[in-house]
Amino acid sequence: MRHRRSLASQLLAWQLLVVTLLLCAVGALTVVQTGNNFRSNEERRMLSVAETVAANSLVQERMGNWRELSAPAETARSLSGASYVLILDARGLVIASPDPAQIGTTADTRTTALEGRAWTGTTGDSIEAHVPVFDPVSRRVNGMVIAGAEEPGIFAGALEQPVDVLRYLAIALLIGVTGSLLLARRVKNQTLGLEPHEITALVENREALLHGIREGVVGLDGQNRITLVNDHASDLLALPENAVGRSVEELELNDRLRDVLTGRATGVDQLVLRQGVVLTLNRMPIDGAGAVVTLRDRTELLALQHELDASQHATDTLRAQAHEFANRLHTIAGLIALKEYDEVTNYIHQLSSAQDQWRTEVSSSIGDPAVAALLIAKASLAAERGTRLRLAPDSALGRVDDALSADLVMVLGNLVDNALDALSSLGAPGGAGKWIEVGVMQVDDEVQVVVRDSGPGVAPELVEEVFRHGFTTKAASHGERGIGLALIRRACLRRGGSVSVSGSVFTARLPW
Repeated sequence: MRHRRSLASQLLAWQLLVVTLLLCAVGALTVVQTGNNFRSNEERRMLSVAETVAANSLVQERMGNWRELSAPAETARSLSGASYVLILDARGLVIASPDPAQIGTTADTRTTALEGRAWTGTTGDSIEAHVPVFDPVSRRVNGMVIAGAEEPGIFAGALEQPVDVLRYLAIALLIGVTGSLLLARRVKNQTLGLEPHEITALVENREALLHGIREGVVGLDGQNRITLVNDHASDLLALPENAVGRSVEELELNDRLRDVLTGRATGVDQLVLRQGVVLTLNRMPIDGAGAVVTLRDRTELLALQHELDASQHATDTLRAQAHEFANRLHTIAGLIALKEYDEVTNYIHQLSSAQDQWRTEVSSSIGDPAVAALLIAKASLAAERGTRLRLAPDSALGRVDDALSADLVMVLGNLVDNALDALSSLGAPGGAGKWIEVGVMQVDDEVQVVVRDSGPGVAPELVEEVFRHGFTTKAASHGERGIGLALIRRACLRRGGSVSVSGSVFTARLPW
């Protein structure tokens, strides 16, 4: 297995590389700059030497006598430290030189000195200055003086400067190494001692975990902007692809969902409807970093719960019927014990007539078996709670398809249960007793369900709020509240219908 270097060593290596490259660049610039300065100084110094020799009266007057000119040229060379000082006549012949073999030869020079203008520059490996020599009488150019110095190497000029370049470069390198070590130590402390491969593995594991779990996860910052969202949450919330980085308020979400995501609605297991799906959301604030919201799809669970509720209602109905049947048996047994045989016959006849009348009334008006069975069962449950269930005179419904029948059972059952709950805490208003009236009518291509009761009804300011998911006017001490009317509304809207309330009258329209 390949050895992994620690974070500190990697940072140190990279910092050293950067510092070394920077110092090399600075050193190269320094060498070039000092070399240019040295060359410029040497050109000025050689120009001064050549001008001094050219201004010598002996040189100006004795240009033709090389023996007399060698002395001032050699004196100037030795005093100035120049490598050589040459004197040339107007034809370019060398008449004075420290090298005797060079006297009488023609110097290969391209210069402006014989034209009367001084020149400085580099010739071969030497820095030279060419100065014209003027005749003292005619002021004509009758020769020139060349002062030259050998050009040092590229580093020699830099090392001869007053500043010790290498010393400062070493100091800078030491500072860079110390800073790199301190930086590596600080970064290691901020990353909790994790090495780069450990941080990478941690991020990869986090991504795999977020996108692999079946729960949706949404991360929010302090301004309620989405910082992360896994695939399951994106699907459940139907978020756009560019949701990350956008504020919750900018997205097309309903008010209930915004309240839960932003923390305006608090609590555990907040229920939200999103595009026909029931979601359970939990928001966990993080100090200084926003919040994390987890969400689950509760549609299947709620469907099972409603099936269980239906079974519970059936059980309650059977229990109510058993309780009612037991009371009737006790009454019959008491009448027999008193030998009131005629009263027993009349009592049984009354009971049979009442039940047959309700069954006949429901069966004659409601042609769908599921809806009819629901109404017959709810009558016994209402009777146990001291409430009379009656059918509206204009009720008329034929047999419908299975999907509409299931929606009608759900809508009608929830509306009757809500009415029973509303009347459960009331006494007999005006001595007339508590009652619930159910109307089921088939009008053109839709079915209308109207449920009214003898209770006080819904306040006018709440006629829209009662259908909002999570709203309830009942004490939520048992089970989940505030979802029945929301599910009714969802079923109606899914079919293109509507549901409304006016006082104690609920009206639901479900198109075929």
